[in-house]
Amino acid sequence: MPEEHDLVIIGGGVGGLVTASVAGQLGLDVVLIEREPALGGDCLRYGCVPSKTLIRSAGVAHTVRRAGDFGIDTSPGASDLGAVMDRVKAVIARIQHHDDPDRFRGYGVDVRFGEAAFQDAHTVTIKGERIRGRRFVIATGSRPAVPPIPGMESVPYLTNETIFSERQLPARLAVVGGGPIGTELAQAFARLGSRVTLIEAGPRLLPKDDPVLTAQLQEHLLGEGVEVRVNTRVASAETAGDAAVLELDYDTACEARTFDRVLIATGRVANTASINPQAAGLTLDRDGTLEVDNRLRTSQRHIYAVGDCAGPYPFTHMAEYQAGIVISNAIFRLPRKANYAVVPWVTYTDPELAQVGMTTTAADAAGLDYELATFPLADVDRAIAEGETTGELRLLIHHGRIIGASLLAPHAGEIIHELALAITERVPLRRLAGMIHAYPTLAQIGKRAAGGYYAPQLFSARTRRLVKWINRLLP
Repeated sequence: MPEEHDLVIIGGGVGGLVTASVAGQLGLDVVLIEREPALGGDCLRYGCVPSKTLIRSAGVAHTVRRAGDFGIDTSPGASDLGAVMDRVKAVIARIQHHDDPDRFRGYGVDVRFGEAAFQDAHTVTIKGERIRGRRFVIATGSRPAVPPIPGMESVPYLTNETIFSERQLPARLAVVGGGPIGTELAQAFARLGSRVTLIEAGPRLLPKDDPVLTAQLQEHLLGEGVEVRVNTRVASAETAGDAAVLELDYDTACEARTFDRVLIATGRVANTASINPQAAGLTLDRDGTLEVDNRLRTSQRHIYAVGDCAGPYPFTHMAEYQAGIVISNAIFRLPRKANYAVVPWVTYTDPELAQVGMTTTAADAAGLDYELATFPLADVDRAIAEGETTGELRLLIHHGRIIGASLLAPHAGEIIHELALAITERVPLRRLAGMIHAYPTLAQIGKRAAGGYYAPQLFSARTRRLVKWINRLLP
């Protein structure tokens, strides 16, 4: 019978690494199993890190082309995708240092590489070896979901796992899927010089975000040359030499379009099948994620799950947050429940689209009585100075407090955290209106929106009469 370890973690992404580092440093007997030959997970190799690095390079190319708008005379050359991808790999390599296996071995964690599969609820096998654990954490992440488009299997399509290996900039790029990944990469490749067609089956891009702001972002992308096709389905695909032909089905017609490359960005599917969940008696939800309770326990109470394989949000920061929940429950044995009421997320287009708390769609569905406080970016002095005025802040106000915030603006992902804190701590909106913000900053948009909300009350006829009475009565 193999030795029983205190904790066995399957998956070396953020959720697994955070849990392993804490458990190991606390002296537990921990085994960390990762199927890839390196730690770091999809975020490091195929997701957050490479995409944001590519977006930065594309942003530089875009700024150079717009140099004349800022009084600078320059003539940009063609983008070298190979050089851009070299920089992407260099950034990954630099950040990979933080996920060095020897670092975790120094914490006392037994790091192993290979495919883990459950044999029973307390045993997994890896490369023919059986490993037993008192408790388990599953952090196996997700992979790109490829829709069942007839003929697509014959097309050498790209996903976020393969696109960062490209060396030649495609002249014509089709991006199938108008979610965060598709929208970000569509803009990035358009800025690098590709003719991009962004294809979304639904009526709008980014359906989980505020519809007013997604409409503004769509117009911005159109202005940059991205062809956006909503309400459009890819009916079939076939190869034509080195190119791909997609049959696009609109509401009123069909059209065959030829592209040099096709990027599939239609969502994610949990990596759960390979771990043989049935052998451990684990229950899966309809979308393939592991069924967990609010303490992130699976149907087997000694087995926990975090990150994309557990849901409900496919974000790296969500996996990190959930790891903290598991550490409390599985290591310290202190009951703690996950709370998803105030989860910020960001789509890293330019301008960025950030969201925290409730959207108008969610508030309407919940039947909440709320008010909107809005402020356009075009009236923020710093945005005018930067020459970046596309965007708006939309605050949902309920009983004098913010319950949701949607922001389209440069650096929206940085600004949104002030609003996330206000929602979490139930800070009255008047406190935000009275808070001192440095001038000129983009973050002033929060103060301006809050001040604008109170302006009708402040300058009402009743207040004007009160001010006149005070000034007559007092010397």
